[in-house]
Amino acid sequence: MDRRAFVRHSALASLGAAFLAGCASGGGGTGAPVAPGNPVPPTPTPTPAPTGRTVLGIDHFAEQGFGALKGLRCGLVTHRAGRDGTGQRTVDVLARAPGVRLTKLFGPEHGIDGTAAAEIVVKNAKDARTGLPIYSLYGATRRPTPEMLEGLDVMVVDFQDIGSRSYTYISCLRLVLEACFSMPRPIRVIVLDRPNPLGGEKVDGPFLDRKWRSYVGSYEMPYVHGLTIGEIARWAVATPGVLELDEATRRRGSLEVIPLRNWSRARTWDQTGLTWVPTSPFIATPQAALGYAMTGLGCQLGEFTHGSAGQLPFRFLKAGKRKSAEIVAALGSAVPGLTLEPRTLADGTQGVYTTVSDWARFKPCAISLHMMRQSCVWDPSNPFARATGTQRDLFIKHTGSEAFFEELRTRGARVDLPRWMARWDADAAAFRARTAPFRLYA
Repeated sequence: MDRRAFVRHSALASLGAAFLAGCASGGGGTGAPVAPGNPVPPTPTPTPAPTGRTVLGIDHFAEQGFGALKGLRCGLVTHRAGRDGTGQRTVDVLARAPGVRLTKLFGPEHGIDGTAAAEIVVKNAKDARTGLPIYSLYGATRRPTPEMLEGLDVMVVDFQDIGSRSYTYISCLRLVLEACFSMPRPIRVIVLDRPNPLGGEKVDGPFLDRKWRSYVGSYEMPYVHGLTIGEIARWAVATPGVLELDEATRRRGSLEVIPLRNWSRARTWDQTGLTWVPTSPFIATPQAALGYAMTGLGCQLGEFTHGSAGQLPFRFLKAGKRKSAEIVAALGSAVPGLTLEPRTLADGTQGVYTTVSDWARFKPCAISLHMMRQSCVWDPSNPFARATGTQRDLFIKHTGSEAFFEELRTRGARVDLPRWMARWDADAAAFRARTAPFRLYA
């Protein structure tokens, strides 16, 4: 399927009848470990643009015979999308691998099976297939406790991220790294890399101020970060201050990333040849993953909401009872490279479907910023001025900027979006430069 199909999201795909495939590689060997005394890993040599199917970190690890796990007691943090290229669960692959002693499982938000709704507490359980205990990292605790980690030599992490800062699997990764490195005998962490479904070229949107770090924003980075989960781990472990650890503890930690093969930053999910597995109930397709980056922030406060009765999450926008034509008139030309297609759903709901018409010009977060401003145009009493304390804090935790919220609250429709977008473009360029040494793929 071509890129237009990825960015457009057909009605068939929106109903979950078909899932896409795609993304790419760089580097063929094992990722250089970030080990004690060597916090900054070498930058890989650029490789030619890849063709063909991307090889996932779990499959690359299998080709190596799981040598880094032989004879060690192993834990695994994973979720529903933690599968190899044939669709087998990483849990089962490691459980039956010769010489691998998988003893404990850990599940993030949405649970290890990926079916729990957002923000719903998940309880400890037992895996029906392997009989292994599953410790919830979205229940009584979000950080693995010393008791949970007791007896482990190595922790494997296998998450499919979606490229946006507020999606909580990268927050779970940070807490796992901190907990493993803080043990009296530090536990080594191995991250099995997976493609960023948005590719690695788009870095965009509001930057998170450190004061507002939370589980929906664990890193000082742009909202669309442009990194794989393995690259985030490399940057976090090697850079003082990213992890909440003292310097001695950070340097005692040991990280290895098993890289993708045949992936490059220019490859979005549709180009990988891989089958998408839902990462959470509302991210059942790669098109929804792209939509999350586009519209998630814009639906935090104000008149806009996304989806309808579970259909087209993050891609279909509606604004109360407003007609499709009114939304198109207000926002149709706001974002270069983005088209708003009028839609009327079967139940009569009117809205617009977001279609990326020019990927090169398109900035993922821009439409959300214009949605915020437009909510103030339509509602002169200003939804941001009426926000409760809880709504305010949640909005800032997602967007990352208290100053931006205050300008929306006090100026409403007169918010200076061009100034903010120019500022965040500069932040994105600086973030690219800071993280360049930790990228694994050209």
